[in-house]
Amino acid sequence: MELSLNNLGKGLYINGIWRAASDGKAFDVINPATEEVLATIADGSVEDGLDAVAAAHAAGPAWAATPPRQRSEILRRAFELMIANKEALARLITQESGKALSEARGEVVYAAEFLRWFSEEAVRILGDMSTSPSGDKHIMVIRQPIGVAVFVTPWNFPAAMATRKIGPALAAGCTVVLKPAKETPLTALAMASIFEQAGVPPGVVNILTTRRTAKAIEAMLNDLRVRKFSFTGSTEIGRVLLAQAAQTVVKCSMELGGNAPFIVFADADIEVAVAAAMVAKMRNGGESCTAANRFYVEKPVAEEFTRRFVDAMAKTRMGNGLDENMQLGSMVNASTRNKIAELVDDAVAHGARLCTGGKIPAGKGYFYPATVLADVANDAGILKEEVFGPVAPIATFESEAEVIALANDTEMGLVSFVCTRDLAKALRVAEKLDSGMVGINRGIVADPAAPFGGWKQSGVGREGAHDGLLEYLESKYIAVTW
Repeated sequence: MELSLNNLGKGLYINGIWRAASDGKAFDVINPATEEVLATIADGSVEDGLDAVAAAHAAGPAWAATPPRQRSEILRRAFELMIANKEALARLITQESGKALSEARGEVVYAAEFLRWFSEEAVRILGDMSTSPSGDKHIMVIRQPIGVAVFVTPWNFPAAMATRKIGPALAAGCTVVLKPAKETPLTALAMASIFEQAGVPPGVVNILTTRRTAKAIEAMLNDLRVRKFSFTGSTEIGRVLLAQAAQTVVKCSMELGGNAPFIVFADADIEVAVAAAMVAKMRNGGESCTAANRFYVEKPVAEEFTRRFVDAMAKTRMGNGLDENMQLGSMVNASTRNKIAELVDDAVAHGARLCTGGKIPAGKGYFYPATVLADVANDAGILKEEVFGPVAPIATFESEAEVIALANDTEMGLVSFVCTRDLAKALRVAEKLDSGMVGINRGIVADPAAPFGGWKQSGVGREGAHDGLLEYLESKYIAVTW
């Protein structure tokens, strides 16, 4: 079946069945580029969330006992279905998130790759065997699925954040409940259809769409059948959820906020640096936790880098993401757009120079243009907060030690970017940066085969790579003598 908005399930997906919310409530999904209603879908209750947990728990033993090769082949079929439905999925993502269609197509391919990667990892759940130092026994270690996993995903990558969690969970033999963002639930419902077509048994993947997120998540975290929780979102909400998960000692993975520095040294290839900066800043319209948030440029090249970067940003075409000619779509909602505008206005009021953009356009849709601010003071508020939009504030530095101190002066530590022709310098600086990932002379680091995650208050655990699979496995030590 080819996916489309018209044939998409509009209810909760629990135990392989599409159904309305238990109390009949529903909510509208809005197209942020037009402010029109896309669809009306079920607004799940606490009871619905617990029903989803019950379905996942009941399906758990059979799925855990399913041979790894069989789980692998199901994930591979899901990958193939995503690719076959790439255009329909991309249009759906654009309609509910506002992002440019080219960005949405890229997301579908990226999201699908997690299913292909973990289809291959499913058959690599390895154990260990050794002899104890005393020689009195053998030490056998096996790895088993942790159990029911609950996921909360954000609106900025509605497909990729789902597959990055569901892929390893299913590969490990876990069953899941996914609570997608209220702004972008339709992509999750499309994914439910894809998993169903791929052969995932009823109850293994459950989708809870709801605006009553806090109560539903609290109830599920307090349910002793839930043994794993993974959240992607803000650090503020992550702290609250970690505290709730602690009550039942649920194992957590948290991919939280970022405040990524983008460092341009004087010896950098400026053309390469500008190209990397455009990707690091403008991928997904800047609505990404890995987006470059603070630009630090060494003084000798600050003027040239700024001029060339401003020229590139000013040429960015903004409009309805469904228009093939647009490179920048709308922000996801009014509050996100308004926060961006407030940060820019505050920076200008405190002395920053507006080089391009900076004004909310008239008309429908939550649009904000590509914006560059120069002469930003190193203690400016816009350098302390995650902008989460197409805004690039530029500050300058004079030494390697100074810029490392500036880059590390944050509670976040997700990703950093470094541009220089000197590989030794790049690696030396990379080692000193307090972040879980570093991009050198490039503006994107994410890859399903690499461990994605941050230091400090940017998160706990890793997604992707073999590390991502291990998040859903428990080690069991068996002492044996023969």
